[in-house]
Amino acid sequence: MYKLLVLAGDGIGPEVMAEVEKVITWFDQKDGIAFDVSQDLVGGAAFDVHSTPLHDDTLERARHADAILLGAVGAPKYDNLDFSVKPERGLLRLRKELDLFANLRPAVCFDALADFSSLKREVVAGLDIMIVRELTSGVYFGEPRGIEDDGQGGRIGINTQRYTSEEIRRVARAAFVLAGKRGGKLCSMEKANVMESGVLWREEVQQIGDTEFPEIELSHMYADAGAMQLVREPRQFDVIVTDNLFGDLLSDAAAMLTGSLGMLPSASLGAMGEQGRPKALYEPVHGSAPDIAGQGQANPCAAILSFAMALRYSFDLADAAQRLESAVAKTLEDGLRTPDLLQNPGAHPATTCEVGDAVVARLEAAG
Repeated sequence: MYKLLVLAGDGIGPEVMAEVEKVITWFDQKDGIAFDVSQDLVGGAAFDVHSTPLHDDTLERARHADAILLGAVGAPKYDNLDFSVKPERGLLRLRKELDLFANLRPAVCFDALADFSSLKREVVAGLDIMIVRELTSGVYFGEPRGIEDDGQGGRIGINTQRYTSEEIRRVARAAFVLAGKRGGKLCSMEKANVMESGVLWREEVQQIGDTEFPEIELSHMYADAGAMQLVREPRQFDVIVTDNLFGDLLSDAAAMLTGSLGMLPSASLGAMGEQGRPKALYEPVHGSAPDIAGQGQANPCAAILSFAMALRYSFDLADAAQRLESAVAKTLEDGLRTPDLLQNPGAHPATTCEVGDAVVARLEAAG
């Protein structure tokens, strides 16, 4: 019995998570994989009830879950809240308190969507890369930080880029292990030419590669050059490991190579727990999209593929994950698509619910 905590959140989060729960139910009833699913609040939805984006009780439930499935957080109605209680702080607190230090962002170009990329088909067809982003340190968490009076009528904004050796080593190990299960290539990206934290990053990653993973082909690249190469020749990469800030930027750039943010899942993993499973949170990349919330237009594929990542990385059910990914691919090939994936203005879009039902139907058909 796998314990899943579902935090649907805000905007389109509840809509896409409803389709994920259809898939969970199918695996439970038809595939014999038992799930104990519970629900709770995060982000703006939690603030509306508890005046905080993540209640302590919810955090405690998250600590005891085998995996967390999160929809999205944020909405314009919360823009004027104090920074400390904005919806996004709930997600950041989950990552920090559970020590989810490795963010896995796959960028896979489904063949049926190769023409949706802003790049030419021949550049992105068959793309399958994984970006591993350090998630709990760096400039987003470093101290000192804040906005101060400069004493001359102006202000100073301060954020500190800070990394320890161990913070770099553990995310590097996670990336090396992933590379060993894929194509055996790892590219580490930083800014060692202008940042001391980048120098430390490069040295520590190289040390881990030399001493623990000599079989992995390791290369280094400045992050700005990496961004250029992702657009120029993305298929040269297999696994990329980078820090929190650059990972945020590079993973979003890689996301658009695939054609739509609505297709991109992610996993945030921590250390192994007592049952041999990592602390883990899975979420789509696309955000809360408040402009289409409640309209049945949201693409549920990224959320469904996030659950496929949970099957693979939390529960070691690679076969089930592959079958689910194939069901999503078949749904796309059959032309059932939400508005974000329609090229022909006259085409009839599928609803969020219809796409979720189609994925389940294709799981059923595959047996």
